[in-house]
Amino acid sequence: MPAIVVVGAQWGDEGKGKTTDILGTSVDYVVKPNGGNNAGHTVVVAGEKYELKLLPAGILSPNVVPVIGNGVVVNLEALFEEIDALESRGADTSKLRISANAHLVAPYHQTIDKVTERFLGKRAIGTTGRGIGPTYMDKVGRLGIRVQDVFDESILRQKIEGSLRQKNELLVKVYNRRAVTVDEIVEYFMPFVDRLRPYVAETELLLNDALDRGEVVVMEGGQATMLDVDHGTYPFVTSSNPTAGGACVGSGIGPTRINRVIGIVKAYTTRVGAGPFPTELFDDMGEYLQKAGGEFGVNTGRPRRCGWYDAVIARYASRVNGFTDYVLTKLDVLTGIKEIPVCVAYDVDGTRHDEMPVSQTGFHHAKPIYEYFEGWDEDITGARTFEDLPENAQKYVKALEEISGCRMSVIGVGPDREQSIVCHDLLD
Repeated sequence: MPAIVVVGAQWGDEGKGKTTDILGTSVDYVVKPNGGNNAGHTVVVAGEKYELKLLPAGILSPNVVPVIGNGVVVNLEALFEEIDALESRGADTSKLRISANAHLVAPYHQTIDKVTERFLGKRAIGTTGRGIGPTYMDKVGRLGIRVQDVFDESILRQKIEGSLRQKNELLVKVYNRRAVTVDEIVEYFMPFVDRLRPYVAETELLLNDALDRGEVVVMEGGQATMLDVDHGTYPFVTSSNPTAGGACVGSGIGPTRINRVIGIVKAYTTRVGAGPFPTELFDDMGEYLQKAGGEFGVNTGRPRRCGWYDAVIARYASRVNGFTDYVLTKLDVLTGIKEIPVCVAYDVDGTRHDEMPVSQTGFHHAKPIYEYFEGWDEDITGARTFEDLPENAQKYVKALEEISGCRMSVIGVGPDREQSIVCHDLLD
């Protein structure tokens, strides 16, 4: 059975968690292949809201094995806080498996993240300060600590010592902070060892064996396409590859085993943190979308910047990910808006661009070219078929499908798992 990839098509917060949760009722494994506890999912099940940060959304589906893949950076303190919170509400987390090759976030990564961001001043990226970027820097610089290392204290000490030799020079001489000792970092990690051990596995083998048995594996990318370190709005991006190709690298599942790549796109657009955003609204309508859509970060509570749907970005995301399907979320938030603009192209210094400008400068100066669609006033939260939607809502969805480069297979009309219209079976 081939694998399925779920990817955000904008700047994150599109509703990937809900989509993965919906798929989770029909699949066997759900994998988080990238990111850390810097980006979360909100999932609503039977009216109960769950905010997931490091754990895959499939953790809430009793028949699913949730997996944290090798491409994830793991904060063990945050991991067990999240596990404890779920178990206190009756959730079973015993099936969770964590790759032995995943890298660990150390306290000094968080310190460096915060002081670096502060020193950037006006050029600040808008990170969460959770140490994600510095952990990925150590991974690429071959100074990282992996999950498997905590089970051998001698190796753990050697790796921490190698990393701190560089870090302490930076902390003391550049940032005027105290030096960090090897002992304090070892003492930080050691209390987690016994509790962590049952969760750790060779997940790459586990997942490929599952596919060989004909089981269904879903990979849910953290963040989103426009935050991809290669394909996003660099440098205002995350430190990993949350596109479809990154899901292969971060899970150990080869690309030939994937037959469905599902893009999640909101019926409007949001982003958190700094960086260009062509359709951003600075008026009362932007505030309305923020409040009506509950656009506040799961992890940080930061308000999300809001704007109209951007079809240029949707086409770009469809292309770089190879989407087979789109899931359109939060259509219900647009109810009551008289006229709904959709960005179909950009004006860059007087020249029309139907596709993404090739340069960062071009995108920074891009002004949206809009087409306008009539809105609707009817409550659509109870719609369960496409025909249940008001005529203008149907026209809006069909227009988005036509200009976004991919079919709209599922339409979200509310936050709950059941508030979805399935136009095409995502598992067929």
